[in-house]
Amino acid sequence: MKLIDFVIIMNVEFEKYHGTGNDFIIIDLIKYDFKVETLQKYFENMASRRFGIGADGIICIQKTDGYDFKMLYYNADGNESSMCGNGGRCIIKYAHDNGYIDNKCEFLAIDGPHEGRIEQLISLKMSNVNHIKKDDDAFVMNTGSPHYVIFKEEVDKIDVKKEGQSIRNNTKYKLEGINVNFVAFNDQVLKVRTYERGVEDETFSCGTGVTAAAISYSQKFNTIEIPLIETLGGPLKIRLNRINANQYEDIWLEGPAVKTFEGNYII
Repeated sequence: MKLIDFVIIMNVEFEKYHGTGNDFIIIDLIKYDFKVETLQKYFENMASRRFGIGADGIICIQKTDGYDFKMLYYNADGNESSMCGNGGRCIIKYAHDNGYIDNKCEFLAIDGPHEGRIEQLISLKMSNVNHIKKDDDAFVMNTGSPHYVIFKEEVDKIDVKKEGQSIRNNTKYKLEGINVNFVAFNDQVLKVRTYERGVEDETFSCGTGVTAAAISYSQKFNTIEIPLIETLGGPLKIRLNRINANQYEDIWLEGPAVKTFEGNYII
């Protein structure tokens, strides 16, 4: 049998980070001379948990004028997507680990500028929220990504993939897609489970979803004192200011960001 020569087109170095179980492949376009347009067609395979590296999304970090860096975010289906909160915290940690920033930064993402802080935990300033609407008992808003939040008695018993998929694909939301969050408040903890568009399944954690859940809690209970938020991947914190009935600013998402491994993806 004749062996077929395997030609390496690109050797893509990457690092893998997660924020409370929400995991990302990070590709450095500052350090390495890759063009994202060339790489994007491989992102779906890279994110595959059976045939690739495995991740909820892919993040590229690149230079940009006026900021410490720019964040480009792609869903696991390979399509460029809206803002990812846990991904934002992971890229802050990556930039710090690689010497691009000290303990503070300003960076640009698809939804505009963000600030980051590196202390014991990693904090990300989220976009302001200027409009909240109701869909029956659910709260709907954009926290950098579109989110639907519904309070339930026992989120542990919900089939998140089945119910989330049904809402995400109904006639109202199918065209643009929406992330669906099931939330319960018990024992002074806000428990959140999220179905994420682009992943099309439940994720262990979602930063923009946790932010939407916190704002929904503020709306429901008329308070800005947000309890500890528990996701499948661990705890997160939200701090925020309420300007009026439908506007929030100075929103900070805080939690861990951890490097798990690094490697090479051969194309």
